[in-house]
Amino acid sequence: MATETITATTGQAKREAFAHTTLGRVLRYSLVRLVTLGVTVVIGIYLTILIANMGGYVDTIMRNEIRDNTTQSILANPAFRSLTPEAREKLIQEKIALEEKRLGLDKPFISRSIKYLVNALTLNLGRAINMNSDSGSRQVRLILLERLPATLLLAGTADLILFFSSVFIALGLSRRYGSLLDKITIALSPTSSAPPWFYGIFLILIFAGILHVLPFGGLVDSPPPETSFGYGLSVLKHLILPASAIIISSFFLSVYNWRTFFLIYSSEDYVDMARAKGLPARDIERRYILRPTLPTIITNFALLVISLWTGFTITETVFLWPGLGRTLFQAIGLYDTPVIVGSTIVYAYMLGITVFLLDFVYALVDPRVKVGGGNQQ
Repeated sequence: MATETITATTGQAKREAFAHTTLGRVLRYSLVRLVTLGVTVVIGIYLTILIANMGGYVDTIMRNEIRDNTTQSILANPAFRSLTPEAREKLIQEKIALEEKRLGLDKPFISRSIKYLVNALTLNLGRAINMNSDSGSRQVRLILLERLPATLLLAGTADLILFFSSVFIALGLSRRYGSLLDKITIALSPTSSAPPWFYGIFLILIFAGILHVLPFGGLVDSPPPETSFGYGLSVLKHLILPASAIIISSFFLSVYNWRTFFLIYSSEDYVDMARAKGLPARDIERRYILRPTLPTIITNFALLVISLWTGFTITETVFLWPGLGRTLFQAIGLYDTPVIVGSTIVYAYMLGITVFLLDFVYALVDPRVKVGGGNQQ
């Protein structure tokens, strides 16, 4: 009895020690990854601030606009026509100085860029220079939050359909290596070199311009339907063309890549052994082909997602889709630095979250990966 008690106590102590060790390893690994990704995000955002301002050139443009607008407003105001030229010039300079101080242009760009960086990291994005939200506000936070759901809807729908359809078809092609359908897929894989907006133009011409079965662009009909069901159907109708353009632009290359991975793993010795034992083909695909390739598939899918939603700028503009991509395109044309930086911050945080979660997904799908384990066995 005493021996059993000692054995149980020893086993519990070992389990608690293992749990503490595992928890500490996971926390230590998470902290290191967060710090690494945080430094990367900070560097990326600061470089974006420098590039968006063109090293201070945008400040020069803004100063010239302030000078021109202030001068014209004072010269066109009848109340100031009685002033002497010297008094008018003094008034103009005072108005210009006040406006530059309000916008922070009276300080060196380097000091302002550090302030921009701190505000950006804390999502204190300030006010836009030329852009407004749908409610009329110039708060960058509101402008981006209004556009973010549309981008997530488009990206999520297109990416999920692309992922599951291409994996399913790639598995089927790996069973029919050398067939006519396999050769057609290989021949069409170079079509993925064209961006989504390229296919979007043709889809708009065919289905909107010629057949008149789908809308040219936008998120919803104008005026929008009054019922929730009708509104949802309208959004779904407008979603078809942009989502199809995104799927078509990456479909054949994704199928070709994953079909190649499946073929490589299907020729392994343990797969031949499983076939020799008489295991069903579905079980062999699921346990011995699909699962070993999951880390690679997940990595490719994550990179594909990142490349797609960071490359939506022109695609959303072509389809007049009111998302972050179109907002960024408009902000670049208007030299609206706060909106440009704010959009980049959202993309940077989404990228960091994706990469951070990707490491833990590896541990779930691949038993060979130990989070934070290093060389421990």
